[in-house]
Amino acid sequence: MSSDERFQLARALAAIDMPPLRIDSRLRRRRQVGLLVIMGCCAGLAGWIALLILTLPGHYTSDDWRTVWVGLDLGELAGLAATGWAAWHQRQIVIFLMIITGTLLVCDAWFDVALDYGSHGFVASVLSAVLVELPLAFMMFASARRLVRVTVQIVMQLAGVTEPPPSVWRVPLFAAGLDEALPARLRAHAADDVTPGGQPRRRERHIKA
Repeated sequence: MSSDERFQLARALAAIDMPPLRIDSRLRRRRQVGLLVIMGCCAGLAGWIALLILTLPGHYTSDDWRTVWVGLDLGELAGLAATGWAAWHQRQIVIFLMIITGTLLVCDAWFDVALDYGSHGFVASVLSAVLVELPLAFMMFASARRLVRVTVQIVMQLAGVTEPPPSVWRVPLFAAGLDEALPARLRAHAADDVTPGGQPRRRERHIKA
C-alpha cells in the first residue's frame, strides 16, 4: 500500500473504532463549579495580597527557619525521585511529577534570592538559582510539554492525521474538537480525504503507459 492509501485506511479505521466523544453532564457541571471556585480564589487571593502588603512587617525573625528549608529540600528530593521512578517505568504520571518538581525548584530559587537580598549570601543564591534550580525547572517544564505534545501526536496518528500536533495552548480539553485546533490547510486536507460519513474517498490511480 502506498503512504496515501495507508493514511486513508487509518482514518477509516479511526472513524469506525473511535466513536465521537460525549462529555457527561456531570462533568460539565464539575467544570463550571471548578471555574467558579478558581475565579473566587483569584479574587480572594488578590485581596489577601493587598492585605499582606499593608500589614506585613519589613523584618521578621523565625524560630522554624531550618525546618522550613529542610522541608522544602526534602520535597524537591521526593519530587526528583518520583519523577525518575515514573520516567524509568514510563508512566504517564511523570508529566504531573515534572510540573510539581519544577514548581518546587522555582519556589526554592525565589525564596533563596528574595530572602538573601542585601546579605553576604546574595551572590551565591543568584548563582545557585541561575545555574542549578531554574535550569532544572525549565528542563522539567519543557519535558512535560514535550510529552503532552507526543501524546497528542499519537492520538492524531491513530485518527489518520500525520501532520505535527498544534501548540499545547490550542489543544482542546479531552481532545474534543481537535480538528478546530489544527491549521486551516490541514483541516482542508483532512476534509478532502474523507466523506461526510467518515469513510475515505476513493481516488483514481493514473497509470502511466
